[in-house]
Amino acid sequence: MTISIEQQVEELRAELRNAVVRAERRQIEAELAAAIAERDAMLADDADEPPR
Repeated sequence: MTISIEQQVEELRAELRNAVVRAERRQIEAELAAAIAERDAMLADDADEPPR
């Protein structure tokens, strides 16, 4: 099963809200930043494509 990048971002945000251990928060923050960067890159690629 694969999840959309939007769903992954939302799940990481939820995990971050509930994380209390500093090391865990840093790990989730890094994963969230990577997921957001991936999402933004995908959106930029979509914007560059001509309409079909």
